[in-house]
Amino acid sequence: MHPILAIDHGDARIGLAATDEFAIGIHPVETIDCRKTKVIPRILEIIAERKVQSVILGLPLRMDGSEGDSSKKVRKFGEELLRKLGDLPLTYVDERFTTVTASEKLRQAGRKAKNQRDVIDQAAALEILKDHLGW
Repeated sequence: MHPILAIDHGDARIGLAATDEFAIGIHPVETIDCRKTKVIPRILEIIAERKVQSVILGLPLRMDGSEGDSSKKVRKFGEELLRKLGDLPLTYVDERFTTVTASEKLRQAGRKAKNQRDVIDQAAALEILKDHLGW
């Protein structure tokens, strides 16, 4: 296995989670505020720092599995990112239910909904990564 970065793309914030260098453990990395940070350059910095070998991008599908406007935005972002990744592979992963699952886990851990905003995107990226790894 190799280090993997998972991305939960949103209009305002982008959550990141990653495996460790041996792809044994997973952990939240950061939430990027799209209004304050140049997203792709920041993601490329993280990829370099963590020696990431592949990128997973959550694709928001509709309940019936079809793609809508949100999916189109994510695919556009993915294409832009892919142009900067060089040889690194980018894989789209169905992210239905990841935010709901992440929110429920945070609530069970004692985080109230209004206090989840700072970590919900990272938690959703963790769920995307777990799904991809089959955990």
